[in-house]
Amino acid sequence: MGPRITIIGGGSYQWTPKLLVDFVNTPALADAEIVLHDIDAEPLPRMVELARHLAGLRGVGLTASATTDRAAALDDAEYVVVNISTGGFASMRHDLEIPARHGVRQTVGDTVGPGGVLRALRNIPVFLDIARDVAEHCPDAWLLNLSNPMTTICRALTRETSVKTVGLCHEITITQFLLSLLLDESFLDLTLTVGGVNHLPFVTALDVAGDDGFDLLRAVLGDADARDGEPLAMAIPAGLGFVKGSDGPEWTKGDLLRHWKVKLELFHRFGVLPGAGDRHLAEFFPNFLTEDSGWGARWGVGLTTIEDRERHQAAHIGALDTMLASREVERLPSGEMVAPVIQCLVLDQPGRFPLNMPNEGQVADLPLGATVESMCIVSGNGVRGRESVALPAGVAECLRRVAASQELTVDAAITGDRDTAFAAMLVDPLTSRVDYDAIVAMTDEMLGATAAWLPQFASS
Repeated sequence: MGPRITIIGGGSYQWTPKLLVDFVNTPALADAEIVLHDIDAEPLPRMVELARHLAGLRGVGLTASATTDRAAALDDAEYVVVNISTGGFASMRHDLEIPARHGVRQTVGDTVGPGGVLRALRNIPVFLDIARDVAEHCPDAWLLNLSNPMTTICRALTRETSVKTVGLCHEITITQFLLSLLLDESFLDLTLTVGGVNHLPFVTALDVAGDDGFDLLRAVLGDADARDGEPLAMAIPAGLGFVKGSDGPEWTKGDLLRHWKVKLELFHRFGVLPGAGDRHLAEFFPNFLTEDSGWGARWGVGLTTIEDRERHQAAHIGALDTMLASREVERLPSGEMVAPVIQCLVLDQPGRFPLNMPNEGQVADLPLGATVESMCIVSGNGVRGRESVALPAGVAECLRRVAASQELTVDAAITGDRDTAFAAMLVDPLTSRVDYDAIVAMTDEMLGATAAWLPQFASS
C-alpha cells in the first residue's frame, strides 16, 4: 500500500485533477490511497471517477474515495493537502471591487493588498480548525498548503499549532522552466538560490551547468530587440496564463520578454531576479499599478476580475470532461510540487524545492519564525532550508514592510480585532498608496461586506 493522502478541497476543478495525474505518474505514489474531502459534495463523485479512470489507464493500484466528513477524511492520513478558498467567488468579489472604488486596483488580489488581507482573515480561522483536526486524527501527518495567501496561512499554522506545515507554490518552478527556454538550457541544469516571501521570492544567484546564469541572461537582454526572431524550444503551456504577443505560430523569446517587463526592470535595478510572475510582483510595488501606467497596462499586466476567474473555472470544468473522455494520461509533470515532495519524504530520497516554512536563517533580512520562501532540502528527516540568503538593501526593506503587514494580518485573523486589521492595511505597500480616510472607509466596508465569512469580527 502507498501512503494515505487526504486532499481538503478535494472537489477543486483547478487543483485535484492535476494532482491526481501527478500521483499516478509518480512511482512511489502510484498505489496511494487518496481521500477527497470537500464541504461541497457535488464535484466529488466525478473526482473519484477521474482518479479511478487515471489509475486504470496507467495500470496502477491508486484508490480514491470521497467524503464531506472531515474527521473521517483525516483519520490515519499521512499527508494532508489543503487547497481551499473560504467564501469562494462571492467573497472574493468584494476583495476586488470595494478597493477599486477607493483607488486600489489589484492584478490578482489574493496575496497582499486589501484582497490579500481579507482573504487571510477568512482563511486563517478555517485553517486553524483544520490543523486542530489534523492534530487529533493524524498528528504525525504533514500538512501541505497550496492555498493563498500562502505566507500568512503558513505563518498562522506554524505559530499557533505544532502541525508540520509547509507551503508549496509553483512560481519559482515556472520561472526556472521559462529561464531554461530563454537560455536554451536544460531545466535540470539550472540551480537557483532563492530568498523572500511567497509571490515575492528573489533569485539571488543562478547557476547554469557551472556558468553564471545572470551573465547569460544579461547577454540575452542586451539584444532584446532581435529576440522576436528566436523561437522558444516549445510553446508556453496555456495553463500558465501567458498570451502570445507577436504574430506567427511560434512562441519567441521576444514574446516571453514582453511578459516579464516588471521582473526584468527589477532585475536591472537590483541585480536579483524576482521569481514570481509580473501579475503578483506588481502588487508588492504599487508604483507599477498607477493611473499613469493605465493601472499596469504599460507594464503588460492586467487586472483580474471575478468574471475572469469564473471563465477560468469553466475552463477547468471543461478540462475535466476532456480528461474523463481521454484514453491517455498526460505524462508531463504539472509543475506542482506535491507529488515529488511526498515522494522524497516517503522514500527518504533528498530533493531540493522552493518551499515556504519558518525562517531559521534562510532569509537573513527577515525575523526568525516569519514564513519565508527559499530553496529547501526534503528527505525522510523532513524539510530544512538549504542556505542563508541576504538581499540588496532596497529589496530587503520592501520585504520587511510586507512581512510586518503579514504579521499584523495573522494577529487580526486570530483576534478579530478591527484596529489590527486596519493596521495591516495601513502598512501594506499597495493599500497604503491611497488617502488615509479612504483606507479607513475601505477597511470598514470590506469587513462589513464579508461579515458572513468573518465570525471572529462579529463582536468588534
